Amino acid sequence: MSEGRGQERSQGAAAPGGLERVNPPELSPPTGFSHAVRAAPGTLVFLAGQTALDGAGRIVGNGVVEQFERALANLLTAAQAAGARPGDLAKLTVFAVDVADYRSNAAAIGQVWKRLVGADYPAMAVIGATRLWDEAALVEIEGFAVVR
Repeated sequence: MSEGRGQERSQGAAAPGGLERVNPPELSPPTGFSHAVRAAPGTLVFLAGQTALDGAGRIVGNGVVEQFERALANLLTAAQAAGARPGDLAKLTVFAVDVADYRSNAAAIGQVWKRLVGADYPAMAVIGATRLWDEAALVEIEGFAVVR
């Protein structure tokens, strides 16, 4: 997710959902993530790992960008069902079976993020995984949201 270099580099005001993205100027500029996210009092929503499964339980999408989009859409569906909006996402972990492929598609993945979530990024990490539960899955996304 290479978009996001324009995010504020310092502490900012809390967003409507009660989350404040904190990007200290002494750290490297965040690119597609926030260094920290401070949550106001609220309800934690833990979001299970989501892959590119369709409603019938089949992995869909040719390539990491399409699978990321479906996995993120699935995560957002679970979040919404629990009362969380995209702006309530506080922390996400992306597991990728090929981190080099993920990195080479970072710009396109960033565009998917902006279209589905917007310009704010939660605290994030991308972790390389040998394989995921479903062998056809290229990415899995899990995390938590804070709902006020």
